[in-house]
Amino acid sequence: MAPIRVVCIEDESEMIDLVSMILSREGYQVSGARGGLLGLQLVEDTQPELILLDLMMPDLDGWEVYQRLKSNPKTTGIPIIVVTARAQSIDKILGLHIAKVDDYITKPFSPAELLASVEKVLSKKNT
Repeated sequence: MAPIRVVCIEDESEMIDLVSMILSREGYQVSGARGGLLGLQLVEDTQPELILLDLMMPDLDGWEVYQRLKSNPKTTGIPIIVVTARAQSIDKILGLHIAKVDDYITKPFSPAELLASVEKVLSKKNT
């Protein structure tokens, strides 16, 4: 069976490396893009099963990336987990209940927390 493809859109290469290390150990194939514009292109090119999306990026805000992905027929069905340092409850409410992201993780997170979120979101997609 082919590995599950995950795209991590994040402006910090260290965070991309960390996510990649955690998920690769579990058999996921992780690609990273530094910034929203590169992330949109990578998602279009690779058609991953899951996207991990940072909100605060210098070139294109994460919510803008999210809107573009959800309005594109090619990418609208791909689940998105927001991974951000924005830990205020209003941000989480906006993400989960208004924007309808698939999950919301705040930095710093544990490897177990990331894996649990990924597995939960992918299991929902496959039901």
